[in-house]
Amino acid sequence: MSLNELFNTFANNLLPILLIATAGYILGKFLTVDSRTIGRIVFYIFSPLLVFNLMVTSQLNLQQAITTVEFTAAVIAIMGLLAFVFGKILRLERPQLLAVILTVAFGNTGNYGLPLVKFAFGDEALAVASIFYVTTTILFNTAGVIIASLGHSDLKSAILGVFKLPIVYGVALALLVKATAFQIPIPLSRTIEIAASGAVPLMIVLLGLELTKIEWSHSFRALGVGVITKLILGPIVGLLLASLFGLQGHGYQGSVIEASMPAAVATTVVATEYRLEPSLVTAIVFLGTILSPLTLTPLIVLLSR
Repeated sequence: MSLNELFNTFANNLLPILLIATAGYILGKFLTVDSRTIGRIVFYIFSPLLVFNLMVTSQLNLQQAITTVEFTAAVIAIMGLLAFVFGKILRLERPQLLAVILTVAFGNTGNYGLPLVKFAFGDEALAVASIFYVTTTILFNTAGVIIASLGHSDLKSAILGVFKLPIVYGVALALLVKATAFQIPIPLSRTIEIAASGAVPLMIVLLGLELTKIEWSHSFRALGVGVITKLILGPIVGLLLASLFGLQGHGYQGSVIEASMPAAVATTVVATEYRLEPSLVTAIVFLGTILSPLTLTPLIVLLSR
């Protein structure tokens, strides 16, 4: 793994994403941009249509999809458990511990993960990554919300909240289309294709906009364990579980990259909503995103061999 190989991998795969995210960050710093509205556009329109398009056009079969779902759930559970153990060892206070668990368990598999997988390994790996993303979204809006709102929410409300996720209906419709071999009319298919093409760049811009909300935390122990556990152990857990689940080829590549992403931007929204150390969560997200090329670049090189 030469220095030249690492540089080329970074320049070709990570740098384009970081440049667009930086443009979004600068835009958010100097202009009044409502990132919440853009987030809703991505959430309700672009993201569901992207996932629908990927699932309909890919060669991914049902067994591969189920295996990816199981792999994703295992990654999230193990990463959350590791965060809990390290947090207890460092004697973090309850709010800090929950914040670290939330950020370590749930990675940025959408705004950052999907474009990175596409650039590095192509559309077939992207189709697998989209299943990882959908599964993460569903678990984040159930288990993640419960973790963040311990004492404020209940299981029934979190589960019912899943049915409010547009992405769930995108997946359901895609499975129906695949099962029935339904031919989507050309006007509709082109509409979906246009929206799907615009989803990735809009997600990256949104990532930059969201990072403008950074607040620095004085809890350096919690910040350190959150960032280091996510960036260092995430790839290791991803590689070990991918072998255990028998993932191969594009499925292996896409799944491991998604398992290795830094903390999700969405965790900052939930942390703010439930007063769960929002300054700590945003600091983990920001620092993890900035440092992620140090771990993701050699990982991409490794997975490309």
